[in-house]
This record gives sequence, C-alpha cells and structure tokens, in this order.
Amino acid sequence: MLLDVALLVLVLAVLAAARYDLTFSVKNRPGVALAMGLSAAVYLVTYGLLVARRYRWASTDEMLGLGITALCLGASLSAASVLTDPSIVPLSVAVTIAPSAGSAWLVLRYAAVRIHRARQRRDRRGGRRAVVVGAGSGGQQAVAMMLQDSRAALHPVALVDDDPAKRHLGVLGVRVAGRIDDLDEVVRSTEAEIILFAIPSAPAATVERVVHVAAESGCELLVLPSFSEMLTSEGAPAGPGRRVGSQVELPRQAFRPVLLEDLLGRGSVETNTEAIASYLDGKTVLVTGAGGSIGSQLCREIAQYSPARLVMTDRDDSLLHAVQLSIDGQGALESRDLVLGDLRTPGFITDLITDIRPDVVFHAAAIKHLTLAERFPAEAFLTNVVATADLLRACVAADVDRFVNISTDKAADPRSVLGYTKRTTELLTATFGTTASDDARYMSVRFGNVLGSRGSALTTFAAQLAAGRPITITSPDMTRYFMTVHEACQLVLQAAVDGETGDGLVLDMGTAHNIEQLARRFAALQGFAEPRIVYTGARPGEKLAETTLAAGEPDERPFHPLISRVRIPVLPRDLLLDITELRTGVVTSGGVQLVRDWLRDAVGVVAPPPAPGVEDASTSLVGPTPGPTSGPTPGPASEAEDDATAHHAPDHHDRTAWTSHS
Repeated sequence: MLLDVALLVLVLAVLAAARYDLTFSVKNRPGVALAMGLSAAVYLVTYGLLVARRYRWASTDEMLGLGITALCLGASLSAASVLTDPSIVPLSVAVTIAPSAGSAWLVLRYAAVRIHRARQRRDRRGGRRAVVVGAGSGGQQAVAMMLQDSRAALHPVALVDDDPAKRHLGVLGVRVAGRIDDLDEVVRSTEAEIILFAIPSAPAATVERVVHVAAESGCELLVLPSFSEMLTSEGAPAGPGRRVGSQVELPRQAFRPVLLEDLLGRGSVETNTEAIASYLDGKTVLVTGAGGSIGSQLCREIAQYSPARLVMTDRDDSLLHAVQLSIDGQGALESRDLVLGDLRTPGFITDLITDIRPDVVFHAAAIKHLTLAERFPAEAFLTNVVATADLLRACVAADVDRFVNISTDKAADPRSVLGYTKRTTELLTATFGTTASDDARYMSVRFGNVLGSRGSALTTFAAQLAAGRPITITSPDMTRYFMTVHEACQLVLQAAVDGETGDGLVLDMGTAHNIEQLARRFAALQGFAEPRIVYTGARPGEKLAETTLAAGEPDERPFHPLISRVRIPVLPRDLLLDITELRTGVVTSGGVQLVRDWLRDAVGVVAPPPAPGVEDASTSLVGPTPGPTSGPTPGPASEAEDDATAHHAPDHHDRTAWTSHS
C-alpha cells in the first residue's frame, strides 16, 4: 500500500507540473500539497476497505478493486477542485489522476510479477525439466503449482496445445512451443525428462497419443487428475494399477502416474447436478452393498448432495469401515447410518426399512462373480433374486419414492446363472414398481465392467504380474466393455433423474476392448516386461463378447446422450408366488435343480438364440454343472439379465396384490 501511495503522489506531482509548464508559483504549492494529502487519504480508506485482505496482491480479482479505488480518487479530487476557490489543483489534473494512477499501479504489479517469476524459474532450474501437455485451465494450474511451490521437484520448460488460439500463449513465463503432434520434437529440443498431461477431460485417444510419445522418448509420464477425482479418491485405498506415491514429491500427490482408466475413459461426464440434488438433497437415502466397488462410490457421490441421512448397509464390517473413512475421514463406526447385516437374514430387511423409512434406495448388493454363481446357483438365487424381492416388497410397503436396482450387461440376452438372476431382478423391480404409489419410480440401471473393482480382471492381472506368473485369458478374441467407477456412478445418479417405473436405463459403455490387448497395456503401465499369456478357454456361462442391449431392445436415448431407455417386462403372478416356496426348498435341500427350473420358467428359455453379432462362448450355461449348493456365500457386489417372452408391464394403476406374496 505504501508503494502505491508513493506512486500516487509522484503521478500527481508530474501531472501538476505538466499543467503549469514545469514551474510552480508560490501560490499553487499549498494546493498541490493539500491535493496530495487528500489523494493519499482517499486511497488508504478506499483500498483498505474494498481491496486489502480481500484479494491477493497483483491478482486478477485485485484489478477490479484498483479500478474502483482510482474512480473514487478521481471523483474526490474533482469535487475538491470544483468546490475550492482557488482550486487546489486544476480540474484537468483531477480528471486525469484516475487513469494515470491506475496505469502506474498496474505497471508496478506487472513488473513485480515478472521479477518474481524470473526468480522462481532460476530457483527451479535444478528440478526435472517438464513439458506440459495442455495450455488450458489444467495446464495453467500445473505450471503455477510447479513454479509457486518451493518444494516442487519439476521445472516447466514448455507447453503444447492443439488450440490455434493458444499458439503464442505464455503461462507464467512458460511459452506454448507447438501442437501435441509436435510433442516429440519439443521434448528433444527442451531436453525434458517429464511429460505432464494436464487435460483432465481429454478423450482416451489423446491420452494414447501422449503415452506413445512418452514411451518412444523415454520420458516419464505424469497426469494432473481432475478436481472431482482429487475429491472422490481421497481416503480411498489404492487399487490395482494405482500406485501410492510418485517419484516426484509434490504436496498431496498433485501429479500421478498414468492409469489404465486414462486410456479407456471418455473424459468428463456431463450430468444435471441440480436435477440430481432435487431427489437427494434433504432426503433419507439407503445404499445396499455399500462396501462394494459401486456401492462405496455411490455413497461418496451421494454424500456431496447433502442428504438428510445416508444409510449404508453391508455384511462386511471392514468394507463398511473403509467407506465411512473415505467419506467423513473418521471411521468411528458409531453412526446409526452404518448398518451391519445380511439382506438374506430373515427379518433384517423389514426391520431396516421400517426403522429408517428411506426416500431413495440404491440396491447395489449382489453376487457378481460369474463362475461362482454358475457353481453355486442356489447362493446366487438367494442373494440376487430372493433378497431383492424381499427388499422391493418392504420398499413398496414403506412408500419409498425412488428405487434404483443396479444391474449388469450380463442381463442382456443372458447365458449364465448370474445373467439370469440379475435379469430377474430387473423383472422384479418393474413388477413391484407397478404396485407402488403413483409418483414412485422403480427402475433398473444396467452397465458392464468397472475398472479396478474388487474381483475384476485388473485385480487378477495385478496379482499374477506381481507373483511373476503368466496372465490367464479366456481367448484372444474376448472383448469386454469397461468404464471407470466414477463415470458409472455419475451416470447412475443421472439415470435416476428421468427413469420411470418399468424402465431399464442402459449406460453407454463406449467401445468394447480386447482383453488381451488390455492386459498387455496394463502390464506396460505397471512397468512390467512383456507378459506371457495363457489361454484358458471359455468357462460355463461365459460369452466372448457382451452386449448391453438385448435383441429387440431399441437404442433410444430421450434423456441423456449416454443413457438408453428400454422397457422391462413384468413377471407372471404365478412365478412370483413360487419365490417363497423355492426359497424354502433351496435352504433345506440345496435345490440346484429347483433353481435352474425356476430360472427357466421365469426368463422363458434356457439358452435363447444370441443377439446378432454376439458370440456364445459356452454350450450349456444354466444346465447342470458340478459343484455343491451350500457353503460360503460369494460376497455381494453388483450386476443383472433379460427375456422377451415375459409379460409386458400392465398399467401402473392395475395393482394386482403381488406385494402380499413371494
């Protein structure tokens, strides 16, 4: 402030001297001195009240405060010039003081910033030289973090960006040196050791280009995560392919290694946060399977929308502790919103729903491993079908406003016990939804594999690589859809905005990826040598290629470009009445064949013809398979299935008393 006052006095003296042809008569010296005192007082009061301690010095925000200060200064001197006789300073001086002083202050700040940045660059020259990909907000943030942090181990030497408007842009003294296609040449000319990717919303193809250049040049590739990723990943344990720490020491691990998600993801997902908040804010929300990959991420996403209560239930106490720790940072396990229990325990669901009276339910609890479901069909039936039916019945009785069943792409043209049971959950959700209140919404959301989830292919690959074993893959032709858990949960919340009772909302999974190529890229990103691949052949129930839409389901997207809407049929009443009887048979005698017969009747056929372009990798998927029907239950997580022969949903007001049975 004192430097600004000194500049102000100097500018006023120069303007006054110029007005009097560089000579002062004795008569005008007291007036100019009084004007200097008045100007200093106006500046100190105005700047002190409006700018000081509100805005950072030399920041963009401070510019507005300086402009207001200069206007107040000009107005005060002009009023003093008009109201005094003789005038303390000529009116021409009073009018020009505002732009003149303002310009002087800006020049002062510009010079100070340039000197400060030059000193920072000199101090950082001992760090590793980095080329930043992206000169937008992410790149500017990355350069600022490297230059302003005294502990930073990186020194930015250049930027690259494809935007022609940024061709001559400079960010804190670091210039744009070319396009992304010029990255290899820029790296060589600047002798860079690090390539820092700073476009959080970039498509996978762009990331792939940069990864290729980094591999060819021998540079280490780091990524600036998006702000939402920084928030949602805090407190979460490192998953496969997610290294804890980095060779570059920056506070809070600001830059991380490139992950498989970066190569397969599709950038940021646009959602209507206001619409999502409209059904979550101030409401009681229940998430089942809250300790699983999808359930835990849903909890973290929902918590940001300020629900009145977020009740999380799971039968795994360690997973409940982990999800609570990731949300509130405490993990004390004393909250009434943490409920430990098994949905299959008689009476548990009824007591839970009666106690908390939820407004919204996200049902993510399920057995999701295809092979285990195939070996233990009774367990899959009890968890995926019976527990879901019990939960739906209790929710209808409690007037739950919105029920979202988390399904799977295996529910589309199912070939496995897992697919059939999860397709049945879609049918059950549509069926019970017709008995709910007029404004209630009971829907299913269907999507495929989630990167890095528990038990996923990446988990298996990581364990095999770490143990020095070959990677096992079903077939060189096997493909799967993948999406990040954050992307999946964002789209689940968006789908629940517009979904109605009887809707199946199918998420756009992007492009199917070859599993062998995925495994090789994963190994390379983890720093392993070229892995050895062993082909195991298709297991019962396994397809070489999945599809998210069943044969006959149209790809209509009325609500969101990444969400398709299909109508789910309802189950015939006689099949619903069988569930309680079948549950008893399964519990008492194992009931493997009972389960298979019921699934055959519920979905219509054992193995319907595959959809066009879908290759079946097995010969018998719900036929007899060896293995016991009891024993440890595979852990719940999330997924689903489909059939065109089931009856279509009746009018919402035709409430056959299904809720009193099963």
